[in-house]
Amino acid sequence: EVQLVESGGGLVQAGGSLRLSCAASGFTFDDYAIGWFRQAPGKEREGVSCISSSDGSTYYADSVKGRFTISSDNAKNTVYLQMNSLKVEDTAVYYCAAAAGVPRRPYRPYEYEYWGQGTQVTVSS
Repeated sequence: EVQLVESGGGLVQAGGSLRLSCAASGFTFDDYAIGWFRQAPGKEREGVSCISSSDGSTYYADSVKGRFTISSDNAKNTVYLQMNSLKVEDTAVYYCAAAAGVPRRPYRPYEYEYWGQGTQVTVSS
């Protein structure tokens, strides 16, 4: 059974940091890219970042460049999203997702085959 389990969300003040984790199981981790998406109420799901487990290539949305860092621990089948200098507008449910190979458009949800249940991130002013 494929599982993607997010953790690490919570409430933080603007300027603070959080580290999200995505633990994957049930598929060959090294053959997939793991992406992070977020969705705020009333808004479309937005691609935040992605890392390829095979070659380590990464993608970041312009809105998070310089503040968020994605990393992968292949031995633990886990991907992390370190979020620094958080802003109120970062508030959303954050999802991790898995795509086979290296997605051509890592910011598009349709590229991803498996999804986690999401974790809430709330940034207060």
